[in-house]
Amino acid sequence: MRTTINIDEQLLVYAKLQAAQQGCTLKQVIEDALREFFSRHHLKHDPVKLETVSGAGLKPGIDLDNSRSLSDIMDDR
Repeated sequence: MRTTINIDEQLLVYAKLQAAQQGCTLKQVIEDALREFFSRHHLKHDPVKLETVSGAGLKPGIDLDNSRSLSDIMDDR
């Protein structure tokens, strides 16, 4: 998956140096670092409680599979 993040310049230089020394890509260095971090810091999530209400369902014209349309509706476009 492609994403964009802002990284401290010195940290990026160090990561690129590590990639060159290890003969791998910057992507691999970052992924390995994230895997190591998450293996050490198990994230604990509290269960999410959702409230439900009765109703007639979706309003006319709402398509939950169309994120652009939903965004436009929420932004009153």
